Amino acid sequence: MTAKPNADLMHRNAIYVLLLTVAGLTALGMIMLFSTSAFAQESHGDIYFFVKRQGIWLVISTCAAIAAACIDYTWWKRTWWLFFAAAFVLLILCFVPPIGMRINGSNRWINLGALTFQPSELAKVAALFFMAWWFQKYEMKSGTFLHGFVYPLAILGALIVPIVCEVDLGSSALIAGTGIAVMFIAGASLRWILPMAGVGLVGVIYAATHIDERMGRLLAFMDPEKYKLGEGLQQWQALIAFGSGGLDGLGLGEGRQKMLYLPYAHTDFIFPMLGEELGLRITLLTVLGYLLICLCGSLVAMNARDRFGMLLGFGCVMMISLQAAVNIGVTTSLLPNKGMPLPFISFGGSNLAICYFMIGILVNIHRHGKPLAESTSPALRRVRNFCKL
Repeated sequence: MTAKPNADLMHRNAIYVLLLTVAGLTALGMIMLFSTSAFAQESHGDIYFFVKRQGIWLVISTCAAIAAACIDYTWWKRTWWLFFAAAFVLLILCFVPPIGMRINGSNRWINLGALTFQPSELAKVAALFFMAWWFQKYEMKSGTFLHGFVYPLAILGALIVPIVCEVDLGSSALIAGTGIAVMFIAGASLRWILPMAGVGLVGVIYAATHIDERMGRLLAFMDPEKYKLGEGLQQWQALIAFGSGGLDGLGLGEGRQKMLYLPYAHTDFIFPMLGEELGLRITLLTVLGYLLICLCGSLVAMNARDRFGMLLGFGCVMMISLQAAVNIGVTTSLLPNKGMPLPFISFGGSNLAICYFMIGILVNIHRHGKPLAESTSPALRRVRNFCKL
């Protein structure tokens, strides 16, 4: 008798837990950025340089989240092609100087004057809008080979190919992986998805082994100690940071790896700094935070009032969760090194804005969702059955 009220309570509270978790991770990110960024070579002598820039982006991100929460999410269904076209044009502009900026051998950024923007971040939400629209429009053909597999992947490739040409294998793999996850949720057959996932993995390995820098990272992943002074420096120093922090950490601000030992300690490798200064307990709480985002976001998506909202919500959850998993996997040497920020914590305005925008979409889906008791979706029936156990 208590299963139904408990399930309804879970649904109602999911969005509040989600927002509190995002706020907590963001606050933790600002604290760690204040602690680590002062030693970065790009700080230009200003110890608050990165904190101030992240603060500006946080204001922009909050506005983006509020806008996404207020605009009915069905509007994105009608305008998906505008975002898709804008993302494609901006990705091409990355290769057009002086608008496009080449940093560390990659053409990933465009110059906006006071700020820089990474178009691949916009491509993430454009891909989600397209995939949700496509599988809502062709719901009855989701299980077919052409409409459920070939056509959506071919169109999605229009965004992925320019990102690959930027030498950004991580973002391209993230978009492709999220797209395949949405295809699976929409009803595409596993007999096509699994071989495609294998082909994609082989393709990433082939590309990595034919790019000198990426090949070095693969070799360093296989034997980090051997390459600890070269391509494996970041991951080796990250492991030292985790080991130094132990269970309780050295104390906030007391970390040593940020003092030019660990490159990019305030961006892609901020998670080891968290472990060094705050210890294992806080790192585990951080991982729990991303698990809560995944769980609560999934509950919101399953309660969407239509198929488009359900697919869009799941896509947002998968995009954030996969990115967090990759960053944590890289910084703990479980995956080869790949520059990818930790959502809500790492320095990076473009990524912060897009992640907040996706959280705003989830809020909007929740606002327009239907009561759990009215849903007839198989996914929610499984939730009810689980609650009865």
